[in-house]
Amino acid sequence: MSGRALLMWDEAVTGYDFGPQHPMDPVRLALTMGLVRAFGLDRAVDVVAAKPAGDSTLRLVHREDYVAAVKAASADPRHADQAYGLGTVDDPAFAGMHEASALIAGQSVAAAEAVWRGEAEHAVNFAGGLHHAMPGGAAGFCIYNDASLAIARLLELGVERVAYVDVDVHHGDGVQAAFWEDPRVLTVSLHEHPRTLFPQTGWPEETGAAGPGEGGAVNVALPAGTGDAGWLRAFHAVVPELLADFRPQVLVTQHGADTHFDDPLAHLAVSLDAQRAVQEACHELAHACADGRWLALGGGGYAVVDVVPRSWTHLVGIAAHAPVAPETVVPSSWRDEVYARTRQLGPGRMTDGRWPVDFRAWTAGYDPADRLDQAVLATRRAAFPLRGLLA
Repeated sequence: MSGRALLMWDEAVTGYDFGPQHPMDPVRLALTMGLVRAFGLDRAVDVVAAKPAGDSTLRLVHREDYVAAVKAASADPRHADQAYGLGTVDDPAFAGMHEASALIAGQSVAAAEAVWRGEAEHAVNFAGGLHHAMPGGAAGFCIYNDASLAIARLLELGVERVAYVDVDVHHGDGVQAAFWEDPRVLTVSLHEHPRTLFPQTGWPEETGAAGPGEGGAVNVALPAGTGDAGWLRAFHAVVPELLADFRPQVLVTQHGADTHFDDPLAHLAVSLDAQRAVQEACHELAHACADGRWLALGGGGYAVVDVVPRSWTHLVGIAAHAPVAPETVVPSSWRDEVYARTRQLGPGRMTDGRWPVDFRAWTAGYDPADRLDQAVLATRRAAFPLRGLLA
């Protein structure tokens, strides 16, 4: 296996653009790639532009009628069919929507293929992670579910066990739905509690379809306001034990940056330092549990200048085995780019000054009166016995 990492990038992914008033501003992708280049990380990885996913690939997850509806709306946004979630406030139709969405999906699928075939050890597609799209409809700013497509392609190639870990602030509902009945895929999602955030799913009791799929979905519903120590405590109380037991052949992770305390669309209080710590943990788990095979995706994140580019640049550096130190000053050339593109002042350093982030390990004991510990307990009690693990 090559020790190199792939970074999937094509400038055309910035064409995934719902319009000037939409929170998912594609400038976040351009600024991330700009920061990657400012640190020279594009020389520590192999930068690859893959082809868009074709119809046969899209149909690994998405219904043929839905793909046809996306194409129709893409050719003429006036023909967007809201029955498929298109032309809505969350997912406005735009010209070229199919092409941009298929391109992002193609990057994730090609990255998964390269990792499985040993052409690279790790791969990153920070334009991906569009985890809400369903087989028959768009949802939550997501048209095609590139994460599900990458996993489905791995299964098509003969992979027997794929683990998907989602740390976006929103539940990874589309990926869970795609593999609800498939024991070959373990989906784990840590997210803000569905009582307080879209998509109102991801309850601990959602554990997979009865029968072979039972125990294949694991959900940690975190109380609004959860900060660094609680977020890391929950991650380490659930994810490592599950992955050690499941022994995935490939680990796919989704790193939405919208858990951050500055994100305008959610209510967790996580810092860049904690996001970086979870990225490092996922990297270590890929080596410990999946022979190093790791596909890392982006996802949500709507603090498009201050948070997203820094978080995902850390992700690229970690995957490239060239991590950016938390105390590093942001290059002035990138801050100039930020101002030129957005007329905003960019951040001055690479994290929020909280490194190293401390948390109390689950093995040290728990407090049944603590809301965070109650959330972890609910998950462990619902899902762990189904996998033969102690709650």
